[in-house]
Amino acid sequence: MHSRPDYDLDGWRTRIPLLASCIPLNNCSQAPQMDSTRAAAERFLDSWNRTGMDWDAWIEEVRLAKRAFATLINASEEEIAVFSSVSEATSAVASAFDFDNERRTVVVTEAEFPTIGHVWLAQERRGARVRWVPVRDGLIDPARYDTAIDADAAIVSATHGYYLNGFVQDLRGLADRAHRHGALLYVDAYQTLGTVPVDVKALDVDFLAAGCLKFLMGVAGIAFLYVRRELIERLRPTVTGWFGRADPFAFRVNTLDWAPGASRLDAGTPPVMNAYIAHAGMQIINEIGVTAIRAWLETLAWRLIEGGRARGLELHGTDDVARRTATTAFVVPDSHAVEAAMRARGVLPSARGPVVRLAPHFYTTLDDVDVALDMLAVVTSRR
Repeated sequence: MHSRPDYDLDGWRTRIPLLASCIPLNNCSQAPQMDSTRAAAERFLDSWNRTGMDWDAWIEEVRLAKRAFATLINASEEEIAVFSSVSEATSAVASAFDFDNERRTVVVTEAEFPTIGHVWLAQERRGARVRWVPVRDGLIDPARYDTAIDADAAIVSATHGYYLNGFVQDLRGLADRAHRHGALLYVDAYQTLGTVPVDVKALDVDFLAAGCLKFLMGVAGIAFLYVRRELIERLRPTVTGWFGRADPFAFRVNTLDWAPGASRLDAGTPPVMNAYIAHAGMQIINEIGVTAIRAWLETLAWRLIEGGRARGLELHGTDDVARRTATTAFVVPDSHAVEAAMRARGVLPSARGPVVRLAPHFYTTLDDVDVALDMLAVVTSRR
């Protein structure tokens, strides 16, 4: 454990205006604005205002955002598709599967963010059978997959980090289990990218999706999907659009051809302004380095867990820092009321069901954590 990270913490903090008025510990829901992400948005607005339309420059920024995402996960730009949300990305992948053969089972965990479960349940109208892997005591026992995955499984859909309490799954182990039975692995990495090193090649995952408004320092309205290169040519999604075509600007209404690479999963006009911001946010994460961020977040996690225990707070999930995202969750009687009370006092947590989540990031200090824990203890003692 260290008292300072291996990067210029104070320097990065000067670039986040929100820190002048409060302590944001809700990164599992929304990242704060930085000077460079705001500048990126203004760069788009200036371009729009100055030229009316600069389509070539705008689409180039979308491409650069894809490249930044690829860099983050050790993929190639050609393996990345862009969407407006992880819901849309998941639906596109689901639509590329046929569920009218012997492989029609979709293995889904109860730890998924609801949108993922909803997408797969919607496929039951097309013949899919959804099989659930249970959550117990805030965790998933990997052995549960051994009974859930069999020769009928087409795909395993598994979150990397549990949104409720930050529990992290072993993706390489999941990939091995899925592939042993001939199934593919789809990963929702929304709660981990930017805070946990992810190498899609080493992990051997087939699909990985994430949005940018949380730990990637971006905004809502844009998400990216990695597709393993060897799978791309096999995919014929029915959730599609004109940017999924080989030449969108040929405007052929009666031709369903496919763009090269993972762009065949692109749908309609990409979220251009969001791409400017997402690109800037991911540049920050890539510049600092996820390994350095992870090391500091483990220090903060220890402070949260031990500090919460010392204050009599009830931890939700594991206390093993190596198996957690940046999020630490505490059980409270009324999470939304607790969040509102803390917000009124200048600390931004994130309520989810029975817990309040404290989710620091690379710019968070030990003092920030202590202030938040003191406040949470005081607020919950009054309820």
